[in-house]
Amino acid sequence: MIRNDEEIVELIKLANEHLGVIGFTEHGLRHASIVARWSGSILSTLGYPDDEIELARCAGFLHDIGNFICRTNHGQTGAAILYMMLKRFPFTTRQLGKVLSAVGNHEEQYGQCYNETCAAVVLADKSDVHRSRVRAYDPANHDIHDDVNYAVTRSDLIVDPDLREIRLDLDIDGETASMMDFFEIFMSRMIMCKSSAAYLGCTFKISCNGTVVS
Repeated sequence: MIRNDEEIVELIKLANEHLGVIGFTEHGLRHASIVARWSGSILSTLGYPDDEIELARCAGFLHDIGNFICRTNHGQTGAAILYMMLKRFPFTTRQLGKVLSAVGNHEEQYGQCYNETCAAVVLADKSDVHRSRVRAYDPANHDIHDDVNYAVTRSDLIVDPDLREIRLDLDIDGETASMMDFFEIFMSRMIMCKSSAAYLGCTFKISCNGTVVS
């Protein structure tokens, strides 16, 4: 229902347009759909009930909508505007609260993991590193964020329910950026992923070109 809602879809598109103006990577329907899918997959693989899986998918799809107003504190802004927008949908108060808490806490600058919905969305959001998110790559610009994203030719989030392990699996073109470059800009995000995985009773690891590096 949410993914087909015209108002929500239009605001996500607008948020992506606004971020493009200030030079950010893609934050539109592609990213929203991937985060929704991965958020649900994490909880599904770990054996959570269907209603919790669907909440994670909803929150994952909506998490960046606040960018249509402002990039700064967009998580909290998004949660505030979604409170009234989501009243149109058949959420219980508790379910609505979980979705809003995940949207409002996905930013590493201030986010806290209060529930499994928050944890799943953080892991899915921070793991979406890929060259397709770069809008117009120009190596001459020496933009480390574009370099790192463009260097990632494959990214996948692998959940092992037996080992209780969540792994971000990357293929990186070392000619474009190194793993050190990745950690230089994404360290705080990976730390947030580690704490989110721990909330779910899992460890968090990163592998690059087939080798576990963290």
